[in-house]
Amino acid sequence: MLFDSHAHLNCERYGEAERRAVIAAIERSDVGCVIDVGFDLKSSALAVEHAARYPWCYAAVGVHPHDAAKMDEDALARLGELSTKPKVVAIGEIGLDYFRSLSPQDDQRYWFRKQIRLAMARKLPIIIHDRDSAGEAAEILTEEGVFGSERRAVFPNNPTTGRANAGVLFHCFSDTADRALAYIGLGATISLSGTVTYRKNKVTPLVAERIPLAHLLIETDAPYLAPEPHRGKDNVSPYVYHTAKRIAEIRGVGVSEIEEATCANAKRFFNIPAV
Repeated sequence: MLFDSHAHLNCERYGEAERRAVIAAIERSDVGCVIDVGFDLKSSALAVEHAARYPWCYAAVGVHPHDAAKMDEDALARLGELSTKPKVVAIGEIGLDYFRSLSPQDDQRYWFRKQIRLAMARKLPIIIHDRDSAGEAAEILTEEGVFGSERRAVFPNNPTTGRANAGVLFHCFSDTADRALAYIGLGATISLSGTVTYRKNKVTPLVAERIPLAHLLIETDAPYLAPEPHRGKDNVSPYVYHTAKRIAEIRGVGVSEIEEATCANAKRFFNIPAV
């Protein structure tokens, strides 16, 4: 079974007919579970609705750094309410994006910290968007105590490696293998997307090769970042198979091993029962 740990069924570009087609494609596929990840209040509320409607869907709620300038205390309170709904398994995606900087960096930092504190209060995993912050996102997580012993006590150690688990997922990881290993050492988990299949990408395949499989998830970030051979098209959750296949090739194992391991890892990370 495939587990898409990060998708946007709630994407604002979908009309209702398009969304129904995306959902039908999932239900015809080998994808058994999808995390529908919020990026603002509207999409977070829709993710909660999808989780209630579809047995294979779970929700994450959060405000993306692009929208940090639009945040206020009322919005944070609404996120807090959404985080208590059934099948909400994480706060996210939250973090820093200094590549586009669509919100001022001070606003990004401020609301990142606020949403981290919400996740800690709710004892929920955190899905991190980190683009070009040069390690600052991890520094803020550390300063907020996310990698501390009290937080790690909420989440059991990884049963395969024995490493600490702080309930932190760096989604669509694009940094170096050394940094990925450093984050895993702190208690984080790494998720790879379809970018690992891109022919000119020399960095992410090294991450796929070097990090322990027990700390790896896979995702689509659908409808974005479609993998080869579908690059340039809208991404959909069933395409996560191509990411699993490429990682299997890199590691020299069968694709079923990657499917089974990343599915088990995701269920454990998000505290999802057998599905």
